[in-house]
Amino acid sequence: MNKKTLLFVVIAILSSVIGMYVGMYRLTPEVPANPAVAKLMQSRLPDAAGQPHQLSDWKGKILLVNFWAPWCPPCVAEMPELVALQNDMASKNLQIVGIGIDSPSNIKQFADKHQISFPLLVAGMQGTELSREMGNQAGGLPFTVLLDSAGQVRQTYLGKLNMEQVRSDLAAL
Repeated sequence: MNKKTLLFVVIAILSSVIGMYVGMYRLTPEVPANPAVAKLMQSRLPDAAGQPHQLSDWKGKILLVNFWAPWCPPCVAEMPELVALQNDMASKNLQIVGIGIDSPSNIKQFADKHQISFPLLVAGMQGTELSREMGNQAGGLPFTVLLDSAGQVRQTYLGKLNMEQVRSDLAAL
């Protein structure tokens, strides 16, 4: 095989590899949005005062969605830290939203007593199903989901939050 033929074969192989790369990776259609996130964002839930909200009301913000209940000791224990986080990072496009798995009266009583500075929505048992769809297969509380400003799940947390880890994950966004 002469040098010209060898050069032609090498160029042909390189062109084929580059073409396959472009065809497989660069032109692959975008993965559709997570159906669980879409359902969560479209859920219409009342706040403690009975006013309905959708999480899509905060579209474009970084969302920290906290599934909790007033009868859950770790949920109650992390609430002051969540209030502090919301107050510290509101100007950095963060919105914390609590989804309460209890009755409207219990959530309103809790919100009034503890002066929560972020929205607390009432989901009842629907909240348990939403949290399972978001990855909480154990069904435990608290369960928290970090969504970036594009609505993509970046992290999930089961149990009482480690605020250093949460702040680190937020800084990465």
